[in-house]
Amino acid sequence: MVEKVTYTYKEIRQQPALWSEVWEIIRGKKDEILAFVGDFVNRMDTEVIFTGAGSSFFIGEIVSPFFQKDTGVSSRAIETTEIVTHPGFYVNGNKKTLMISFARSGNSPESVAAINLANKVSSNIKHLIITCNIDGALAKLKGDNIYSIILPEKANDKSLAMTSSVTSMGIAALLIGRIKYLEKMREEIQKAATLFESFFDRYSPVLKNAGDAEYKRAVFLGSGPMKGAAHEAHLKLQELTDGEIIGKFDSFMGFRHGPKAVVNDETLLVYFFSNDKYIRKYEYDLVKSIAESSDYAMTIAISNIPLNGMQFDLKICLDDTAIDDGIWSITSLVPVQLLAYYKSEALGYNPDSPSKRGAIHRVVQGVSIYEYEGGN
Repeated sequence: MVEKVTYTYKEIRQQPALWSEVWEIIRGKKDEILAFVGDFVNRMDTEVIFTGAGSSFFIGEIVSPFFQKDTGVSSRAIETTEIVTHPGFYVNGNKKTLMISFARSGNSPESVAAINLANKVSSNIKHLIITCNIDGALAKLKGDNIYSIILPEKANDKSLAMTSSVTSMGIAALLIGRIKYLEKMREEIQKAATLFESFFDRYSPVLKNAGDAEYKRAVFLGSGPMKGAAHEAHLKLQELTDGEIIGKFDSFMGFRHGPKAVVNDETLLVYFFSNDKYIRKYEYDLVKSIAESSDYAMTIAISNIPLNGMQFDLKICLDDTAIDDGIWSITSLVPVQLLAYYKSEALGYNPDSPSKRGAIHRVVQGVSIYEYEGGN
């Protein structure tokens, strides 16, 4: 299949190679990272805040549960937009805090403002910045409590929608939580890269067909960290179709409690499946319930391992062997990125710049930052 050359397609396609470059960067900075976060991580009186806006926030939703499990430090994801309006609600001045900020460009007004406001609320806070733009305002921040990791320039997506920047920043953060086990993680990243290199030839034609299919709304479901993947996926399809396809997201369990009402015969359902057998029992139950009680336009299953006995309109199963759960939760986004790209083209949009009305931009516009009168 010959693809039209766009930034969006190139940025989706380059990801398997890019993940290894991210590993190299984290390995090269291992000693500096340990020196910076060493007195914070593995302490019961510390908390970690993952922050960003839009896709950069969804990275935190995916990674924070793994970070907490890997380090034993309480970790949560909070949007920069919430920190800007309510800094004293989300930053605890009485606790040691490590704030990990994600940003593709680093030029969104909230990115820098969230750090400045957090410093006003707490004198016991450190900032670890993960960004893709060495020239961005966030990357240029300096201070004794700031350490920046700049990812490869290729991760600084030129298209409107974030793709390779999302998975690259997610893998970087995951590696920081597992920085003492980098060699083992290198093997997992290489395994994932190999799987996804073959994915494009194998699944591009069927995902293009799914992009051509008729549906007006799409629901993405995932459990635990993969609910964050569902959150990111719904935005990707919505962004690349300029809102023509309305996206929703939820957890498999949570979807039963009211949100299931959105499913109709014009709805695409996309299931992000966990590798964990225990979790899959709940996921399978929800799938069976929808199949028995709802009309829908199409179902897509995204899974690392086979889905035995389950019927879907499209199954994307990458291998018989499970890759690391953290890596899978991040890299599982690739099929939806490609689906969104094809749907964008099918509807007549330019995937690099799909917002015909100018409703959204690569870097958010029109945000004013006001003086904050609070503090410690």
